[in-house]
Amino acid sequence: MNNDKKIRTIVLIALFTALTITGTMIKIPLPTGAFIHFGNAVVLLAVLLTGYWQGSLAGGLGFFIFDMLNGYANEAPYFLLESFVVGAAAYLGFMLFKKQPKAVWQIVVIGIMAGIAKFIMSVIKATVMSMIAGAQLRPAFFAALATMPATVINIFSTIIIVSLVYFPLRKAMQTIFHNQPMSSKRL
Repeated sequence: MNNDKKIRTIVLIALFTALTITGTMIKIPLPTGAFIHFGNAVVLLAVLLTGYWQGSLAGGLGFFIFDMLNGYANEAPYFLLESFVVGAAAYLGFMLFKKQPKAVWQIVVIGIMAGIAKFIMSVIKATVMSMIAGAQLRPAFFAALATMPATVINIFSTIIIVSLVYFPLRKAMQTIFHNQPMSSKRL
């Protein structure tokens, strides 16, 4: 990788890290203590626009930094890991369309794949946390499911946002980077 590409990669990771932090700070609190935010949409866009490793790293770092700065330090490592799992699901969907989705419905499919991974990871996390607190597996699992409305709302808002902005952002990035297709350079 030449210096220009290295610098571009570092800048894009830093940009999407900062955007993930910012998107997560824009939050709508729920009575459960959870909140709806836009960080997940930024992570999905990062994966689709920069590639799996760069996008997942940017999202993971963004969530990690947000958690460290906002009293969620105990959850920071989990969200770093989750970004790579959800990013992998999204990238699998992206590859399904040969890294060149051409229609909004394809972005919706990719978003659904990422959303399923996010939901599964969230249920696993909540179940394990309840079990650490002393609950048995079955009650912990059902308690975890009861906490998922915020996750489901985040998933749907992510799909809607990414469906609306992916194509204009892809075009802008291609223009910025001298009309080079972004996807041909991804891992």
